[in-house]
Amino acid sequence: MFLMRRVHRLFGAVFLLCVIPAQASAEPVITKTYSYFKIGGRDADDLDRELDRRGPMTRNTGHRHPGATEIKFGGDVTYVEKGGRCSVGGTRVTLRTHMILPRWSNRSRAAADLGFIWDTLSMDIKRHEERHAEIARNHARQLERALMALRPQKSCEALETLVAETTKSLLEAHDRQQARFDQVEAANFDARMMRLLQYRMERARN
Repeated sequence: MFLMRRVHRLFGAVFLLCVIPAQASAEPVITKTYSYFKIGGRDADDLDRELDRRGPMTRNTGHRHPGATEIKFGGDVTYVEKGGRCSVGGTRVTLRTHMILPRWSNRSRAAADLGFIWDTLSMDIKRHEERHAEIARNHARQLERALMALRPQKSCEALETLVAETTKSLLEAHDRQQARFDQVEAANFDARMMRLLQYRMERARN
């Protein structure tokens, strides 16, 4: 005879905190959504000011950004007691990513050169945020595998502690990778934009 019990666990989150529900092991349940904020402006300086004024503010930096990705991890673990041991019976990791991107209201009336620069910049902002979402997806899958691989413990309390430690460790690793990605992107921004503009100009000429 064995006792199965479901324990509700709260996993941390990246930019916002999250909550969770539970079931058997499977691929993580991953969703991705988008929203947009409008900016105005008639020249490059206006666009910079508008992004600084209207861009989303993230909790981890306390500053506004040209774009942002809200990342919420959640999930449940089912514990099974049998023969004096407690093991993981199933897991359900959830991940919700929500991207907030700029939309320039004057794009259709812009001069060709400014429109060209904006298109290049906005594409790079979206690529950057998509990469944040990809990093989160990779870690959600790692977390799912790590929880299912946990060895049985002498009690469900001990296993619950191990689940919490494993979750904390993987989410901290996730946060570090996200921070490293932002640091590298910020350091390479000017050179990257010049490469992108040059590449798009060459394609436009061909």
